[in-house]
Amino acid sequence: MKVIAINGSPKPEGNTGLALQTVLNEIKNEGIDTEIVTIGGNLIHGCTGCCRCLESKNGQCIAFPNDAVNELLPKLIEADGIVLGSPTYFSGINGTLKSFLDRAFFVSWVNGGLLRLKIAGSIVSLRRGGGTCAFDELNKYFQISEMTVASSCYWHAVHGFAPGEMHQDIEGVQIARILGRNLAYLLKLQEYGRKNVPLPEKEDAVMMNFIR
Repeated sequence: MKVIAINGSPKPEGNTGLALQTVLNEIKNEGIDTEIVTIGGNLIHGCTGCCRCLESKNGQCIAFPNDAVNELLPKLIEADGIVLGSPTYFSGINGTLKSFLDRAFFVSWVNGGLLRLKIAGSIVSLRRGGGTCAFDELNKYFQISEMTVASSCYWHAVHGFAPGEMHQDIEGVQIARILGRNLAYLLKLQEYGRKNVPLPEKEDAVMMNFIR
Protein backbone atom coordinates (compact mmCIF):
# COMPACT_ATOMS: atom_id res chain seq x y z
CA MET A 1 0.00 0.00 0.00
CA LYS A 2 1.09 3.56 -0.62
CA VAL A 3 -0.08 7.05 0.34
CA ILE A 4 0.88 10.11 -1.67
CA ALA A 5 0.65 13.60 -0.15
CA ILE A 6 0.35 16.74 -2.27
CA ASN A 7 1.74 19.88 -0.65
CA GLY A 8 0.18 22.97 -2.19
CA SER A 9 2.54 25.33 -0.41
CA PRO A 10 5.50 26.87 -2.27
CA LYS A 11 7.59 26.19 0.85
CA PRO A 12 8.56 22.50 1.16
CA GLU A 13 9.69 22.99 4.76
CA GLY A 14 6.90 25.36 5.74
CA ASN A 15 4.11 24.61 8.19
CA THR A 16 1.93 22.88 5.58
CA GLY A 17 4.77 20.55 4.64
CA LEU A 18 5.57 19.86 8.30
CA ALA A 19 1.91 19.10 9.01
CA LEU A 20 1.79 16.66 6.10
CA GLN A 21 5.00 15.02 7.28
CA THR A 22 3.47 14.57 10.73
CA VAL A 23 0.52 12.78 9.13
CA LEU A 24 2.77 10.62 6.98
CA ASN A 25 5.03 9.67 9.88
CA GLU A 26 2.09 7.95 11.55
CA ILE A 27 1.20 6.17 8.32
CA LYS A 28 4.78 4.98 7.87
CA ASN A 29 4.75 3.68 11.44
CA GLU A 30 1.95 1.34 10.31
CA GLY A 31 4.16 -0.13 7.59
CA ILE A 32 2.64 1.80 4.68
CA ASP A 33 4.81 3.50 2.05
CA THR A 34 4.47 7.27 1.73
CA GLU A 35 5.60 10.03 -0.60
CA ILE A 36 5.19 13.80 -0.41
CA VAL A 37 5.23 16.02 -3.51
CA THR A 38 5.42 19.81 -3.27
CA ILE A 39 3.73 21.62 -6.15
CA GLY A 40 3.26 25.13 -4.75
CA GLY A 41 6.22 26.58 -6.62
CA ASN A 42 5.17 25.14 -10.00
CA LEU A 43 3.43 26.94 -12.84
CA ILE A 44 0.14 25.07 -13.23
CA HIS A 45 -2.55 26.31 -15.61
CA GLY A 46 -6.08 26.51 -14.29
CA CYS A 47 -8.88 24.51 -15.87
CA THR A 48 -10.52 26.30 -18.81
CA GLY A 49 -13.59 24.06 -18.94
CA CYS A 50 -12.78 22.92 -22.49
CA CYS A 51 -13.80 19.32 -21.61
CA ARG A 52 -11.22 17.92 -24.04
CA CYS A 53 -10.28 15.41 -21.33
CA LEU A 54 -13.47 13.62 -22.41
CA GLU A 55 -11.39 12.55 -25.42
CA SER A 56 -8.60 11.20 -23.21
CA LYS A 57 -8.13 7.45 -23.27
CA ASN A 58 -5.55 7.27 -20.49
CA GLY A 59 -6.67 9.79 -17.86
CA GLN A 60 -4.72 12.83 -19.02
CA CYS A 61 -5.39 16.54 -19.47
CA ILE A 62 -5.19 17.22 -23.20
CA ALA A 63 -5.38 21.01 -23.09
CA PHE A 64 -2.22 21.51 -20.99
CA PRO A 65 -0.21 18.30 -21.24
CA ASN A 66 3.18 19.50 -19.99
CA ASP A 67 2.75 20.54 -16.37
CA ALA A 68 2.48 18.77 -13.00
CA VAL A 69 -1.12 17.60 -13.53
CA ASN A 70 -0.29 14.91 -16.10
CA GLU A 71 3.01 14.19 -14.37
CA LEU A 72 1.33 13.38 -11.04
CA LEU A 73 -1.99 11.89 -12.16
CA PRO A 74 -0.50 8.39 -12.53
CA LYS A 75 0.82 8.61 -8.96
CA LEU A 76 -2.63 9.58 -7.67
CA ILE A 77 -4.29 6.78 -9.62
CA GLU A 78 -1.82 4.16 -8.41
CA ALA A 79 -1.88 5.28 -4.77
CA ASP A 80 -4.15 3.65 -2.21
CA GLY A 81 -4.45 6.86 -0.20
CA ILE A 82 -4.18 10.58 -0.94
CA VAL A 83 -3.51 13.42 1.51
CA LEU A 84 -3.83 17.06 0.50
CA GLY A 85 -2.26 19.99 2.34
CA SER A 86 -2.65 23.70 1.74
CA PRO A 87 -1.78 27.00 3.35
CA THR A 88 -4.77 29.26 3.91
CA TYR A 89 -4.99 32.21 1.52
CA PHE A 90 -7.97 34.53 2.01
CA SER A 91 -9.94 31.74 3.75
CA GLY A 92 -9.31 29.32 0.89
CA ILE A 93 -6.68 27.02 -0.56
CA ASN A 94 -3.81 28.55 -2.51
CA GLY A 95 -4.21 29.13 -6.24
CA THR A 96 -1.59 26.69 -7.51
CA LEU A 97 -3.16 23.81 -5.60
CA LYS A 98 -6.66 24.76 -6.77
CA SER A 99 -5.52 24.79 -10.41
CA PHE A 100 -3.96 21.36 -9.91
CA LEU A 101 -6.98 19.85 -8.15
CA ASP A 102 -9.57 21.30 -10.53
CA ARG A 103 -7.91 19.63 -13.49
CA ALA A 104 -6.73 16.41 -11.84
CA PHE A 105 -10.05 15.61 -10.22
CA PHE A 106 -12.07 16.57 -13.31
CA VAL A 107 -9.94 14.31 -15.50
CA SER A 108 -10.50 11.53 -12.97
CA TRP A 109 -14.25 12.13 -12.87
CA VAL A 110 -14.87 12.21 -16.63
CA ASN A 111 -12.71 9.12 -17.16
CA GLY A 112 -14.92 6.89 -15.04
CA GLY A 113 -13.87 7.81 -11.51
CA LEU A 114 -10.15 7.01 -11.46
CA LEU A 115 -9.88 7.99 -7.78
CA ARG A 116 -13.08 6.26 -6.69
CA LEU A 117 -13.02 4.53 -3.26
CA LYS A 118 -9.48 5.66 -2.41
CA ILE A 119 -8.85 6.71 1.19
CA ALA A 120 -8.31 10.45 1.51
CA GLY A 121 -7.41 13.08 4.07
CA SER A 122 -6.57 16.77 4.16
CA ILE A 123 -4.97 19.34 6.43
CA VAL A 124 -4.42 23.09 6.23
CA SER A 125 -2.07 25.55 7.88
CA LEU A 126 -2.94 29.10 8.83
CA ARG A 127 -1.71 32.05 10.83
CA ARG A 128 -4.99 32.90 12.57
CA GLY A 129 -8.35 32.45 10.78
CA GLY A 130 -10.10 31.08 7.69
CA GLY A 131 -8.75 27.55 8.01
CA THR A 132 -12.08 25.76 8.24
CA CYS A 133 -13.12 27.26 4.89
CA ALA A 134 -9.93 26.00 3.23
CA PHE A 135 -10.34 22.60 4.91
CA ASP A 136 -13.91 22.34 3.63
CA GLU A 137 -12.77 23.27 0.11
CA LEU A 138 -10.25 20.43 0.04
CA ASN A 139 -12.75 17.86 1.22
CA LYS A 140 -15.22 18.70 -1.54
CA TYR A 141 -12.84 17.21 -4.10
CA PHE A 142 -13.02 13.90 -2.24
CA GLN A 143 -16.77 13.95 -1.72
CA ILE A 144 -17.61 14.33 -5.40
CA SER A 145 -15.22 11.48 -6.26
CA GLU A 146 -16.71 8.68 -4.11
CA MET A 147 -13.63 8.66 -1.89
CA THR A 148 -13.56 7.64 1.78
CA VAL A 149 -12.52 10.60 3.93
CA ALA A 150 -10.46 10.03 7.08
CA SER A 151 -11.19 12.23 10.09
CA SER A 152 -9.40 13.26 13.25
CA CYS A 153 -10.35 14.63 16.68
CA TYR A 154 -10.98 18.20 15.45
CA TRP A 155 -10.98 20.10 12.17
CA HIS A 156 -7.69 19.44 10.42
CA ALA A 157 -5.64 22.61 10.85
CA VAL A 158 -2.32 23.68 12.34
CA HIS A 159 -1.46 27.23 13.31
CA GLY A 160 1.80 29.05 12.68
CA PHE A 161 3.31 31.84 10.61
CA ALA A 162 7.06 31.29 10.44
CA PRO A 163 8.16 27.82 9.29
CA GLY A 164 8.23 25.44 12.24
CA GLU A 165 5.79 27.35 14.43
CA MET A 166 3.17 24.66 13.88
CA HIS A 167 5.10 22.48 16.36
CA GLN A 168 4.00 24.92 19.08
CA ASP A 169 0.36 24.19 18.25
CA ILE A 170 0.21 21.03 20.33
CA GLU A 171 -3.46 20.41 19.54
CA GLY A 172 -2.82 20.82 15.82
CA VAL A 173 0.06 18.36 15.99
CA GLN A 174 -2.21 15.88 17.77
CA ILE A 175 -4.86 16.36 15.08
CA ALA A 176 -2.28 15.57 12.39
CA ARG A 177 -1.04 12.48 14.24
CA ILE A 178 -4.53 11.07 14.76
CA LEU A 179 -5.42 11.78 11.14
CA GLY A 180 -2.43 9.72 10.04
CA ARG A 181 -3.31 6.80 12.30
CA ASN A 182 -6.97 6.84 11.29
CA LEU A 183 -6.09 6.99 7.61
CA ALA A 184 -3.75 4.01 7.99
CA TYR A 185 -6.52 2.12 9.81
CA LEU A 186 -8.98 2.75 6.98
CA LEU A 187 -6.41 1.61 4.43
CA LYS A 188 -5.93 -1.66 6.30
CA LEU A 189 -9.68 -2.15 6.61
CA GLN A 190 -10.05 -1.57 2.89
CA GLU A 191 -7.29 -4.05 2.09
CA TYR A 192 -8.98 -6.66 4.28
CA GLY A 193 -12.41 -5.88 2.92
CA ARG A 194 -11.42 -6.32 -0.70
CA LYS A 195 -10.79 -10.00 0.06
CA ASN A 196 -14.09 -10.48 1.86
CA VAL A 197 -16.64 -7.83 0.83
CA PRO A 198 -17.70 -6.99 -2.75
CA LEU A 199 -17.11 -3.40 -3.80
CA PRO A 200 -20.24 -1.28 -4.18
CA GLU A 201 -21.59 -1.29 -7.71
CA LYS A 202 -20.36 1.58 -9.83
CA GLU A 203 -22.97 3.59 -11.70
CA ASP A 204 -22.42 5.77 -14.74
CA ALA A 205 -22.85 9.46 -13.99
CA VAL A 206 -26.25 10.98 -14.73
CA MET A 207 -26.05 14.68 -15.62
CA MET A 208 -29.01 17.02 -15.61
CA ASN A 209 -28.65 20.65 -16.61
CA PHE A 210 -31.05 22.99 -14.86
CA ILE A 211 -31.21 25.29 -17.87
CA ARG A 212 -32.46 23.48 -20.97
